[in-house]
Amino acid sequence: MHTFVWLGLAALSLGTAHADDGAIIKLPAVQMTGGKPLMQALKERQSTREFSAKALPVQALADLLWAAAGINRPESGKRTAPSARDWREIDVYVVTADGAYVYDPNAQTLHRVLARDVRALTGMQDFVAAAPLNLVYVADLNRMTDANADDRNRYAAADAAFMAQNVYLYCASAGLGTVVRGSVNRQALAAALGLGAHQEIMFAQTVGYPK
Repeated sequence: MHTFVWLGLAALSLGTAHADDGAIIKLPAVQMTGGKPLMQALKERQSTREFSAKALPVQALADLLWAAAGINRPESGKRTAPSARDWREIDVYVVTADGAYVYDPNAQTLHRVLARDVRALTGMQDFVAAAPLNLVYVADLNRMTDANADDRNRYAAADAAFMAQNVYLYCASAGLGTVVRGSVNRQALAAALGLGAHQEIMFAQTVGYPK
């Protein structure tokens, strides 16, 4: 028997349960064709702070997450964004009206960690609570072996920024709006997402159709 979760306006078939709450949602295969040429996307890259409430299609979500942190070299598991010393310490959390999920690039799935709307916690601006999608970049400091605290913070911030820029370019190519944001109530959001002491929120990024 199949169960369905509503992610925006799109129903996704669930697999097995994950942790206490969560369904595992299988995302569609990534579309590797289409979109605008790179130079045009760079020309059109910009920040947007006014968003429509229109939900993103599931295919667009799958493609966007792959652009941020997906695997582009299956033989090694390496990603679309660089990672210092191949730590792969940044996890991408997906926050929608229906809950919060963590992206698993190895299986191209979303793992639900929370079944309530916490979009308002992802930033200080009013638009974050109404935009259809907020991404939260979380560093798992335990993966950053043999690095001191300063280096962990420096490398994690850079690695998350690489992912955010990939999202900017995808959005420019796909006709979406986005803005990256450092003003986040990190303590409240970390508590809501169930993060541990070894996990640090770097920043967040809103995505949606421009208003």
